[in-house]
Amino acid sequence: MCSGVRLLKQTDLVTTRYVTFDTDLRLESGRLLGPFTIAYETYGTLNTARTNAILVTHAWTGDCHAAGRHTLEDRNPGWWDNLIGPGKILDTQRFFIICANVIGSCKGSTGPTSIDPKTGRPYRLSFPLVMVRDMVHAHKFLLDHLGIGSLITVIGGSMGAMQALEWGIHYPEVTRSIIPIAGTGRTSPMSIALNAVARQAIYNDPLWKKGNYRSEHPPASGFALARSIGHISFLSDASMDKKFGRRFSVRDGLFDFFGQFEVERYLGYNGTNFVTKFDPNSFLYLAKALDMYDVSWNFPSLEEALSTLHCPSLWFAFTSDWLYRPEQTEEVVDILQGLKKPVEYHLIESEYGHDSFLVEPEKFTPYVVDFLNQIAAKQGV
Repeated sequence: MCSGVRLLKQTDLVTTRYVTFDTDLRLESGRLLGPFTIAYETYGTLNTARTNAILVTHAWTGDCHAAGRHTLEDRNPGWWDNLIGPGKILDTQRFFIICANVIGSCKGSTGPTSIDPKTGRPYRLSFPLVMVRDMVHAHKFLLDHLGIGSLITVIGGSMGAMQALEWGIHYPEVTRSIIPIAGTGRTSPMSIALNAVARQAIYNDPLWKKGNYRSEHPPASGFALARSIGHISFLSDASMDKKFGRRFSVRDGLFDFFGQFEVERYLGYNGTNFVTKFDPNSFLYLAKALDMYDVSWNFPSLEEALSTLHCPSLWFAFTSDWLYRPEQTEEVVDILQGLKKPVEYHLIESEYGHDSFLVEPEKFTPYVVDFLNQIAAKQGV
């Protein structure tokens, strides 16, 4: 065995858990959702005072499998495994980490693919529209179930950043701090436009059938195209140039009408591969939640909404992110600073676009460590 390679043991494996709440969740739309299930994973040990918990919130098509492996044969760990674990940034020898799947998803929590108890059939498009705030309210049920009344921080990127901000505003008695990464206070028209084109790609696939497709025959062509559109927005011109340049696929002839550049093949592969991992209706519901996101929803103004955020917040934006541009983060930070709120902001130089928070975490995690040490010290952790 090579030096430095650690074999996984059964005790290293993590398990996805599920809890169903036999009650109604009143959504921002006024509709009721219930009963509802939340899928979640935990890492580390909750201390006796129950004060060392951190909530990790996932992005658009993410899930609750943030770290570790489910089986000894798993080739890939959870999506933030480089940050969560013993001795890592979110140190499981010190903190109790929770990651829960959002409602509206197809990754274990109740969503369009779930069975509607009233009909005995999948919800599909009868599932109610959910907002990011609804996701947070649903996860509060999980925290109550776990007996956790205090969070050291809520940390997440992209849609996870939106959830973190909502936690700070709507559950100030629970949330001691928030760390929104590559996020925004409200979705821009450009982001909505990109999602609109992705939606049309799915709608125009004849197999979509207004959401009534069979799971074994999804609208694969339209869904793959929709994912490709979204994936472009996660990257940047610089990162695509570095990874693909103008290289033409060696499989094709230069003057082959259907020949492709390497970047085209990459997008095609990414889109097609994604079809096997996610549900199109869930993709559409979560895209709608992103489009509708505005932290000032049901507040007189953005300033009024942010005035209710009392806990310390640590914000990150990335120079090449054109999906949620730095100035969108800075709009929120400037208001918080004007309100004399405890806020810290770092603009991180990176060429990897919106995905920078996943690709180059080492550029911002030193700030996270310092921030968590300050917050944890106040909690005696």
